[in-house]
Amino acid sequence: MKMNRPVKYGTVLSMTLLLAACGNETADGGTAEGGSSDVSGSVQVDGSSTVFPIMEAVAEEFSMTYPDIQATIGVSGTGGGMEKFIAGETDISNASRPMKEEEADLLEEAGIEYTEFQLALDGLSVVVNPENDWVDYLTLEELKMIWLDDSDVDTWADVREGWPDEEILLFSPGTDSGTYDYFDEIILDGEQIDREATLSEDDNVLVQGTAGSRNALAYFGYAYYAENQDTVKIVPIENSAGEAVTPDDVTVQDGSYEPLSRPLFFYLKNESAAENDAVYEFAKYTIEMSGDMATEVGYVALDDAIYEENLELLEALR
Repeated sequence: MKMNRPVKYGTVLSMTLLLAACGNETADGGTAEGGSSDVSGSVQVDGSSTVFPIMEAVAEEFSMTYPDIQATIGVSGTGGGMEKFIAGETDISNASRPMKEEEADLLEEAGIEYTEFQLALDGLSVVVNPENDWVDYLTLEELKMIWLDDSDVDTWADVREGWPDEEILLFSPGTDSGTYDYFDEIILDGEQIDREATLSEDDNVLVQGTAGSRNALAYFGYAYYAENQDTVKIVPIENSAGEAVTPDDVTVQDGSYEPLSRPLFFYLKNESAAENDAVYEFAKYTIEMSGDMATEVGYVALDDAIYEENLELLEALR
């Protein structure tokens, strides 16, 4: 069967989350307990949908502590967020992959200096519909065959003998997503997805698509699986030791869920941190809270020593 080019839903996440606290004043005009009234301003953040749950949780807590700072959290995907960062439109860019060399070159051309901070660890999760009772695990080679157009795999039976002769329906993050880039590099050896698939920067579209068809297959960050595990089913992935492993706190941290364990980042504009107290306070709060918030939303926290090193890096910018 001839497969078509990916169907891309590129406008689903043109939204931003605006988090501004209100109603925190006390009767005497001060702020609620834990609040701070001596810093005001705004912070512009954009980027990865994978990192978004962490930043959303951080920003909600931050707005209670700093009610006069307005933090705007956009979700344009890692690539889209980098474009805004390069254009000087944002102070912080979230990413589910390391910055690309060409992005670093463009930032240098624009005269923008930045610092990379690692936030947490993620286990990129491969999922199927709960009614799928035949996929017990997948190998890396099988994943590659499923997604590449030149592999002649169209149905589950083409993947493994005894599986249903039914067409596989594919759902993938969009091409602006760092999750797409990571999957592309690690599983597809740099080859682009070139067959019929639903692509979206909105991971909820991928969850809903998988939940809606027994023949669906998708991948996205672990937090979205954890949040939707009643509607999708995780697929164990065979690692280099021949073990079929699913992502969780232990396997992501100890590296046994490989090669689909990955770090999550945010990139901070140095000038913003140095000159804008609101940006500095938000970045500091993010580093201090990201371990707890990562765990809360379903990712894996880093060692405390890494967060301490991050705080030292931030302080050096001042």
